Amino acid sequence: MRYTVILQKEEDGGYVVTVPVLPGCVSQGDTREEALKNIEEATKVYLEDLRDAGEPVPVEDRSKFFELIPNINPKGLSVE
Repeated sequence: MRYTVILQKEEDGGYVVTVPVLPGCVSQGDTREEALKNIEEATKVYLEDLRDAGEPVPVEDRSKFFELIPNINPKGLSVE
């Protein structure tokens, strides 16, 4: 299964990552890579707990999502 995650950089360092379709599924890490690895493990445990409890496993409706790719270069100037 594929889930959208939201990765947020913390002001004091590190990252917090959540899975919006899985309420309460949150993790963190000192680096992006660590945070993403940790949320992958947290998601697996979350889904195992749902299955063990006989609860349905949420599925994202990918048709509701869109990808926005800003057309900016590293200096913040528009690129045509």
